[in-house]
Amino acid sequence: MPHRSIDRRDFVHTMGATVAATVIRPGSRPVRSADDLTSQTLAEAAAQLKARRATSVALTEACLARIKRLEPQLNTFITVTDDRALADARTADAEITRGNYRGPLHGIPIALKDNIDTAGIRTTAASAIFADRVPTEDAEVVRRLKQAGAVLLGKLNMHEFANGGNSVVSYWGPVHNPWNIEREAGGSSGGSAAAVAAELCFGALGTDTGGSIRVPAAHCGIVGLKPTYGRVSNRGVIPLCWSYDHTGPMCRTVEDAALMLQVIAGYDRGDLVSVDAPIPNYAAGLSMRTTELRVGIPRNFFYDVLDRDVRTAVDAAIAVIRPAVRSFEDVTLPPVLDLADVGDTEFYAYHKEMFERAAGMYQPATRRNLKSAANSSGAAYVLARRTLEERRREVARVFTRVDVLLAPTVKYAPRTIKYWQEREEIEKPLPPEIWNTWIFNVFGLPAMSVPCGFTSDGLPVGMMIVGGPFAEEKVIALGNAFQKLTDWHRRRPRLGEG
Repeated sequence: MPHRSIDRRDFVHTMGATVAATVIRPGSRPVRSADDLTSQTLAEAAAQLKARRATSVALTEACLARIKRLEPQLNTFITVTDDRALADARTADAEITRGNYRGPLHGIPIALKDNIDTAGIRTTAASAIFADRVPTEDAEVVRRLKQAGAVLLGKLNMHEFANGGNSVVSYWGPVHNPWNIEREAGGSSGGSAAAVAAELCFGALGTDTGGSIRVPAAHCGIVGLKPTYGRVSNRGVIPLCWSYDHTGPMCRTVEDAALMLQVIAGYDRGDLVSVDAPIPNYAAGLSMRTTELRVGIPRNFFYDVLDRDVRTAVDAAIAVIRPAVRSFEDVTLPPVLDLADVGDTEFYAYHKEMFERAAGMYQPATRRNLKSAANSSGAAYVLARRTLEERRREVARVFTRVDVLLAPTVKYAPRTIKYWQEREEIEKPLPPEIWNTWIFNVFGLPAMSVPCGFTSDGLPVGMMIVGGPFAEEKVIALGNAFQKLTDWHRRRPRLGEG
C-alpha cells in the first residue's frame, strides 16, 4: 500500500476519507464526535471494538483527522501512513466481525518512534543521514504488534539518533509539548509522548537509553514504561548504546501500558541480549495487592536539585501512596557516574563509518557528541563494561529489602524549545538534574513514569516507580493503584479546543 509522508517542509495532509461515526449498537452509549473517540483510553477503545460497538475504521479516521488538525502545531510525526492504516483497520473490522478477535490491541491505532524499523515504510531516526532509508524487515516489536492486529498510523519524531533528551535536535524540526507548544516534549521519544498526550494515537512505542521513554512521558503527562533489560527485543531498533537500550510502551494509563507490554514482551533468539524468561499476565498485575509492597526512597542524588514544583508534586504523590503499601525506608544505590564510557564508545561504534563519510549531515549537537565519543578509550570501555555487570548484580541486592523505589522522574519542568536550541549550540555538559532516569538504564531495571501533578505554570510532573529485575508486575500494580487514587492521568491538554 502507498503511504504519504510529512516532514518539516510539509505539514498538510490530504485525506480523501471522511471521519466516520462509531457504529452504535443496542445498549452502547452514543459518541458525539471524532474527538470523543480519540479521548478514550486504549483499554476503553479495545472494549468497544471487542463488543462491536465501534469500528477500527472509525477510530483510525478519528486519529487521522486529529493528526491533520493538530500536527502543524506539534510536529510529532515524520511519516503518516494513512492509506495503509485505513486498509489495516478495514481488515481488523472484518476479522472481528467474523469472530476472529486477537486481543486488546486488535484494531487499535498506534504509532512508533522513528528509530524502529518498519518494512516498506521509511525509518529515519530523525536524521538527514537516513532521510530516505526504507527497511525491508520489521523490527521484532513491530512484528508482534502486527500479529496482535494493531493498526500503524505512522512514525514519530524524536531526538536525532536518540542522542539527547529534548527532541528539539531533529532534522525534521522540534517536537512541541501539547501542554504548551513553546516547551519541549522531552526526549528522545518526544514525538511518541506528545502524540499520545494530544490523543493522536491510543499508544506508542518509544526507546529508552538514558530516560528517553520516561522523560518525555513525565513532560507530557502520560505513562512511559521501560521494561527490564532484555525483556523486550531490540532487534530492528536503530541503536544508541547496546548495553543500555530498551524498548517500551507509552500510553495514557498504566492499564494501557500493561496491555501493550503483554504483546511486545518475550524472548527473541535473534536479539543477543534478549532474556528467555517467563512472561507473566501483566493485566493480572493491575489488581495485585499493594499492601505488602515495601517501598524504598533513594534520597541521595535523586531528590537533590529539584524544581520546587516538582518536589511539591512528588511529595504529595508519596503521601497518597503511603497508606496503600506496607512500609517505607530510605535506600542507597550503587554509584554509576563512572560508566559513561560505555555509552560513548557504543554510540561511536555504530556511527563510525557514516560519520567519517558524511559528518556534515548530522545535526550540529549530534556531530559534536560523536566527535567527543571518538576519543573514547578502548581500555576504559572494557573496564566500564565489566563494572557495569558488577553494578547490576549489586543493585539486585537492594531489592531483598524493598520491592519498589519511588523518585522524581525528572528534576525540572519542561523547558522552552528556545532554551534547548541555544544550549545545543554551545559545548557545555548536560546538567546533573537529568540523570535520575539514566541510572536505571545502567542497572537494567524496570522503571515507569506516571503523572503525579502539575507545576504552577500548568506543566506535567512525573513520578518514577522502579522494580527489581523482571518485576514489572509490582511496578504496574503500584502505578495502577496510584491512578485509582488520583486523576492526574485523566487530565488532557486543551490544544486546538478553542
